[in-house]
Amino acid sequence: MSMSKENIQETEEIRFELENRIRNLLWTVSGDYNLDMKVDVSLFMRSKSIALYDGIKQGALAKFFDKDLLGLYLVKKVFLQADEGALTSVAQLCIEEAIGEKICRERPGVRQMQRQAFEDILDQEFETMPIWDDILGRLKIAVLRDRLENGAYRVDSRLMKIRDMVYESRNAADTEELISIIDKIYNTAAEPDFEKKHGNLERVMAVTLEELTEYDWEDYLTEELYEEALESYMEQISNKITDLENKAVTEEMEEKRQRKHKITILPPEALEKAHTYVELNFGKTYLTQLEEKRINRQMCTGIHSDCSLYFTEGILKNPVKRNYQYEYAVRLRNKNIWLYHDKHRIVKRNINALTETLKKSLVLRNESQEVLSDRGVIVPSRLWRIGRSSEANLFRRDLKADASDFVVDVLIDASGSQMSRQGEVALQAYIISEALSNVEFPHRVMSFCTFWDYTILHRFREYDDPRTANENIFNYVTSSNNRDGLAIRTAGQSLLARPEEKKILIILSDGKPYDVIVNRPNARNPQPYQGKYAVNDTATEVRRLRSQGVSVLGVFAGEEKELATEKKIFGKDFAYIRDIVNFSKIVGRYLTKQLDFDT
Repeated sequence: MSMSKENIQETEEIRFELENRIRNLLWTVSGDYNLDMKVDVSLFMRSKSIALYDGIKQGALAKFFDKDLLGLYLVKKVFLQADEGALTSVAQLCIEEAIGEKICRERPGVRQMQRQAFEDILDQEFETMPIWDDILGRLKIAVLRDRLENGAYRVDSRLMKIRDMVYESRNAADTEELISIIDKIYNTAAEPDFEKKHGNLERVMAVTLEELTEYDWEDYLTEELYEEALESYMEQISNKITDLENKAVTEEMEEKRQRKHKITILPPEALEKAHTYVELNFGKTYLTQLEEKRINRQMCTGIHSDCSLYFTEGILKNPVKRNYQYEYAVRLRNKNIWLYHDKHRIVKRNINALTETLKKSLVLRNESQEVLSDRGVIVPSRLWRIGRSSEANLFRRDLKADASDFVVDVLIDASGSQMSRQGEVALQAYIISEALSNVEFPHRVMSFCTFWDYTILHRFREYDDPRTANENIFNYVTSSNNRDGLAIRTAGQSLLARPEEKKILIILSDGKPYDVIVNRPNARNPQPYQGKYAVNDTATEVRRLRSQGVSVLGVFAGEEKELATEKKIFGKDFAYIRDIVNFSKIVGRYLTKQLDFDT
């Protein structure tokens, strides 16, 4: 039986809450609220206690020891041909002994969580005892079981000797001493002839950064798309050293759960990989990780539950690097600007005409209207009504409309189907934005497209930005697909949060919502978004915003054969732009209607 959408959403909410708890514990234990450590919630479905305890240990390691120095030692040891898995296992046990009891003494409430984490690891990873030659597997059981039994767990003399070496970590005064203990245990238990073949600890630490940089670390990486292989590998191995659990067991349990419920959850590694690729193509996000997760959790529901949102100011404003995509965006910006210069007079005429239309409407709104009221200036000729009429209205009062209580959002379809008219669409958005700036209406301009399972929202200007920000609209670039319903839902949510009473959303599109992605391994691959399915979803989001008081206008600049679709989405409130010469008249009529005091 498949898991319902409600249950999947509930799981995502729990994961989000757990991630926040782990991060808060990490900051509290370390005492450093500037720490930016990787928070791993992939253990949640396996063991809540393991996941939380991992987070606590990350914070404690940063507080008591130098994590970077530990990571550097491990990398140097691996460079000299140490077995990464065995070395990491030894380091994990030693770090547990070095900081585990310290954490519990400082925060007694952690002890029960620690015990439960140990029990879960033993129950899930060791259904049978390891074979005799698996010294590190038996050592792990000996250390954890001894802690659970308060030092009463008996082992053979050889294993006891190695376990006692691990216990020396409890008294490590600094990072260098802890490294010395790890190194000694590895050379004793995992690879007794290591020193003879490759050298002692002094030789390990003498490895230079130049030697490390020249080495090809890519075979050790679990992820692709990293340019600095050494830095990436050091980060990867440093993130492992506070974990006690076997990651392979976690992955196996998660695969069984997903098969059972017939659901797909994107692994954190694949998600980060995709996120990195989106950054390279669309620029860095302007949101924090927590802000992005909160908005995704709120917006990506229902038929968009397998999607993600990405917020950026574009590759030209915040590039990761000057790659091919950056140079391509520069060329397209130049094309937009060239078209602006080519049609400069038409654009200026449209801006001026739309500005004048808005100003006239505002003047009419600012005119006072005299009405009879129960308060204001007394009208002597109506005093005879006292005692004779229940609606005496003895006073005269001037009513004046508020011309400033408006806010506008402009949302532009930036999918590949707009490529042939990209410059024209940019000019339309620029005309609207310039006119709104002239009458000092707060307004935001964004574009949207989809890339893989990401809907990219490119912000050109924010509501209260100065007029100079309008030039960012020439950074408008078209590519990929478009998931209109999700984009409209997201833009509408922040518009509804604005304090202004009258809210207007103008959508520049070609009336063809379409988002069908190639089936990619290790991706969520949302259901194809096309045809009647996509049109109905987009129309539903438009109707929902209108029911909440938002005026929605569709500005159609697509092919005439798509007009019927545009009408289904926007009803009677859409403008068909055949020629940019008449743009200001058509859009002006709609905005004037919204400014009408009686509307």
